[in-house]
Parts: sequence; structure tokens; C-alpha cells
Amino acid sequence: MDEAQAKARLLARKAELEEEDRISAEGRAPVKLEQDSVGRLSRMDAMQMQAMALAAERRRAAERKRIEAALERIEEGEWGWCVTCGEEIAEARLAHDPSVTLCVGCAR
Repeated sequence: MDEAQAKARLLARKAELEEEDRISAEGRAPVKLEQDSVGRLSRMDAMQMQAMALAAERRRAAERKRIEAALERIEEGEWGWCVTCGEEIAEARLAHDPSVTLCVGCAR
């Protein structure tokens, strides 16, 4: 995979994450505690769904940061090299996830 392909994949994934954030915004909204119309178990279920949506949002934010860092490395000519030891990252590893920063040896 060359830098242009990696950049295209990273930008596409970043757009997917932004769309997922937009779609899931309702699930992250505060839970309204209307005790007259909603039972206790329904409120607990809504709060659990909110917590799961917030956790998914945090995972997407972390992935977005990794993508942005990879895009910066592409612009700087540093993409494809391990940030720890400086060795080249295996092609298959980059093909699986173009945002990786470590070679297999350093990732262990």
C-alpha cells in the first residue's frame, strides 16, 4: 500500500466516524427522568444505552486521533516507519490498519 492509498483509506474512515457520531448523537443525549410516564427499569435501560453510546463515542474519538496522526505522518514523510525503533512497518500490517505506529516487534 502506498501513501496515496493509505491517505484515501484514512480519510474515508475519518468520514465514516464523523457520520457515526452524527447518527448516534441522539443516543448520547441526557436521559430525561420523567417518573410519571417512564418506569424505573425503563430509565435504567435508557441510562445504560446512553453509557454505551458515550463509550462508543470515546472509541471513535481515539480512532480519529490515530487517523489524524497517521495523516500527519504521511504529510511529513514519516508514515510506514515505526515511531519507536525507526524500522519499516510490514506492508501487511499497514494494509490491515494504515494508522499503526509500531512495527510488530515494538508492538509486542
